[in-house]
Amino acid sequence: MKAIICTKYGSPEVLELQDVERPVPKDNEVLIKIHATTVTSGDVVDRSCKVHLSAWLPTRIFMGLTKPRRKIPGADLAGEIEAVGKDVTLFKAGDQVFGSAGWGAGAYAEYKCVGQDARLAPKPANMSYEEAAAIPFGGGTALHFLKKANIQPGQKVLIYGASGSVGTYAVQIAKYYGAEVTGVCSSSNLEWVQSLGADNVIDYTKEDFTKNGQTYDVIFDTVAKSSFSKSKKALKQKGIYLTTDMGLVLMLQMLWAKMIGSRRVVSWVASIKVEDLMFLKELVEAGHLKSVIDRTWPLEQMAEAHAYVETGHKKGNVAITVKHNDNP
Repeated sequence: MKAIICTKYGSPEVLELQDVERPVPKDNEVLIKIHATTVTSGDVVDRSCKVHLSAWLPTRIFMGLTKPRRKIPGADLAGEIEAVGKDVTLFKAGDQVFGSAGWGAGAYAEYKCVGQDARLAPKPANMSYEEAAAIPFGGGTALHFLKKANIQPGQKVLIYGASGSVGTYAVQIAKYYGAEVTGVCSSSNLEWVQSLGADNVIDYTKEDFTKNGQTYDVIFDTVAKSSFSKSKKALKQKGIYLTTDMGLVLMLQMLWAKMIGSRRVVSWVASIKVEDLMFLKELVEAGHLKSVIDRTWPLEQMAEAHAYVETGHKKGNVAITVKHNDNP
């Protein structure tokens, strides 16, 4: 089978298309014929290992000190069950699914084996494979953090980075919870973010949301480019600051805020479960959630897709279509 191989950290050019052996499912595994995957900011970090200095050592310990431990990258996938192990009861051959390749990664390939108890769910009936593949990272991360905030109807929620992968889902999910949503993005994306359901939009190139006098029950920085110290002036008492940042400074601020203030900081890596995927699937099929696909590349042009995502200017998600020799 064809797969993208990464044997060293570096620029997008370290990603190489190679022929590798197709995996065989164990007794409790399913073999997925992958039709689509994605390129996320997390995938870029996995490839380049460019992280904040305070996170360098733990990241390298987890990912590999001198080279990637996982030779086939890629986290998110959507496809069809090709075969199942003899102990599998949750899925059968022919089922259309979406989810995560797991800690072993491996979604940048034509086929992938995962345990039947992995983060895998039936694909939404009203989505393409590319749209479904985008849900686990962006939608799962957005849901993880917004659930931490326990949003109530009528609360004011600000989404910083509202046009990105996590941000586009966060706007829609916060609206589903009944919030009044303000999206922060660039001028070219203002109308588009409004079309996703945002009640208000702010152009960060022209206005600083921390200086306009507005306060919010929840501020969610989906791109780790703001800061709690600066944002707290726009946060109500007992408000919650959510961020995908994991730097040492933020960790100290989290502890300090917990000790002396009423505002709360929530960070760390999103934990996405099967029930989260099922909930997101229900939102999609009910018309409350959609995936925004900026651009799509074939598996063979993975390096180009990574280079585009690395610019930091993508809108929504970048999808990868995986074609098979037996496809028409």
